[in-house]
Amino acid sequence: MRTALTTAQDSPDAGCPGPVPPASEQVEERILAFEGFAYGCRVVHQSAPQTAPLLLLGGSSQNKYSWQRHEKWLAPLCTLITVDLPGYGASDFLPSRYGIDFLAAAVKHMLVEIEMPRVNLFGGCFGQVVGLRFAQLYPEFVSRIVFGGAARRLPESYTDAVPRLSRALERGELADAASGLVQLFMSNPGASQVRKHTAVARLLHRQFMNQTPDEIKKAVEHNTRLLTHGCYRPLPIPDVPSLVFTGEYDTLCTPQMGREVAATMPAARFTTIKEADHLVTVERMQEASDLIGRFCTDRPIDDLPYCNPVESLRADRDSATGCRGALPV
Repeated sequence: MRTALTTAQDSPDAGCPGPVPPASEQVEERILAFEGFAYGCRVVHQSAPQTAPLLLLGGSSQNKYSWQRHEKWLAPLCTLITVDLPGYGASDFLPSRYGIDFLAAAVKHMLVEIEMPRVNLFGGCFGQVVGLRFAQLYPEFVSRIVFGGAARRLPESYTDAVPRLSRALERGELADAASGLVQLFMSNPGASQVRKHTAVARLLHRQFMNQTPDEIKKAVEHNTRLLTHGCYRPLPIPDVPSLVFTGEYDTLCTPQMGREVAATMPAARFTTIKEADHLVTVERMQEASDLIGRFCTDRPIDDLPYCNPVESLRADRDSATGCRGALPV
């Protein structure tokens, strides 16, 4: 295990163009190992936190540096934790026979190693898949849950596209694979109304084209892992304050899919962020950060100008079944 103390500027800003705002608190980088696989995490310490540490689990194409631009709004509130789990980012390659339970156990291992016994949990896209399994298996670690771009099932567009994308990657046809990836994540009838759609599509394409052979190998294995193991198990979910959101124009993990996830959670609310699609945390970075930060510090999230009305799915479910105890809104 190796520990390194850095500043935010010392690390590459993967997936984020432009200068990185300096962190106001100490940044710690750790190299850990779980079941023989090395992986790394990044901790931005906050000496005067307003809430529990926030663990950010991003999508499969994001790494532990992808959230540096969000620190401007989140780091003043609490300690932030990002991670390259085994099989992702700069961590060791992880064969696809290791499924979501293994990744959830790696999250627990990290939190034990860095002595963070309880966290607010954010999971976006694939990070939601890992985050939900982590919350199901290790509920004692979770204070609040926020999911973005969530789904209980693999979208048909994903299962249809994955074989084509994987074959293109294996043949070294990066341009075709990159175009297919952008279409998968960002092609939608509301594209003209999505903030920064053209710029983010260009960024995603460029990021994919710049992948190393190791990253391409991991991307193919990631797709195999999801198709082999699936993304959801009907296990109990902790009864903690929970929020699910996505972009209103998300066609990969649609708003209805997000509602389905929220409906399985004992204390979940749901909303969509206006003028955004699946890449909402990039297209509307400040707004998504504000929403996450507000929820994790128990501030109101109703009537935010950048969100559509917040739905209380627990209240809707209890009303339909005649039960008491609906979640206040």
